[in-house]
Amino acid sequence: MTDTTWVLVGFNLFILGMLALDLGVFHRKSHVVSLKESLTWTFVWVTLALVFNAGVWHFAGSQKALEFFTGYVIEKSLSIDNVFVFALLFSYFAVPQKYQHKVLFWGILGALIMRAIMIGLGAALITRFTWIIYVFGAFLILTGIKMIVKREEEIHPERNPVVRLFKRFMPVTATYREDKFFVRENGIRMATPLFLVLLLVEFTDLIFAVDSIPAIFAVTKDPFIVYTSNVFAILGLRSLYFALAGVMNKFHYLKIGLGVVLSFVGVKMLLSHAAWKIDTLVSLGVIVVILAISIVWSLLHPKVVAIPVGAAAETVNPNSAGH
Repeated sequence: MTDTTWVLVGFNLFILGMLALDLGVFHRKSHVVSLKESLTWTFVWVTLALVFNAGVWHFAGSQKALEFFTGYVIEKSLSIDNVFVFALLFSYFAVPQKYQHKVLFWGILGALIMRAIMIGLGAALITRFTWIIYVFGAFLILTGIKMIVKREEEIHPERNPVVRLFKRFMPVTATYREDKFFVRENGIRMATPLFLVLLLVEFTDLIFAVDSIPAIFAVTKDPFIVYTSNVFAILGLRSLYFALAGVMNKFHYLKIGLGVVLSFVGVKMLLSHAAWKIDTLVSLGVIVVILAISIVWSLLHPKVVAIPVGAAAETVNPNSAGH
């Protein structure tokens, strides 16, 4: 690309315009996001990513386009893990459905800023210290193994250091105040539980970004490709959440698949300067196959839900109370 700076400026202006259209027009008022609406927006963001990918192919060549698409698939698949955690957070705090979109909107906007900073730092580190890629690779392998072994998520927001630190400096209302993040009551400015959820969404994405951004650097060292593929994957995360939140329990082996993907990408990083380094197209094929197998295996082997003894007895003899 002849002038990356101007392309980045144009790209960011387009993204900001889409976000303004999203919040200012389509979600001007808080409402429950329907399945149809979430699927429509998922289709829109995936289509925009593919159109952009075609532009990369036209202006920068097939190799850059392949790197963008592979990075997009990696980030998109790893972002599914965010969906698990978002669902747990919203459930724990009993966030009304009509307010969830606003939390995710501002959470993802903050995530884009944080990831841009992290990508810039990562690119600078890899350029200056080539050996850092081996550190990233080993970290991804360990993270992948941890994800495979520790499959169940445990959410304890009250123990989160960010929440505890925030409560020291600002009081928090006991209940929600519609979709407001801050209110003034009795002359005192207070945060609402909705803002605490937003803080945790930001914190959660920061943790996930530590895994996902090095994973894309395994595919390409071009900061422009890393950034744009990250942005497109993250922007579709809100609609993906509303489309998948209700059925995520059906894909219980997907987390294992994501752990295998991370470990594979870590191995690719460790072999990046070796004679037998893994080609980008091969990487894309392996990642797609791993994800497909984990999804199909989840559907073929549904998760068995334990039924309490009392409930089981009631199911067996539903009329026992009448005798």
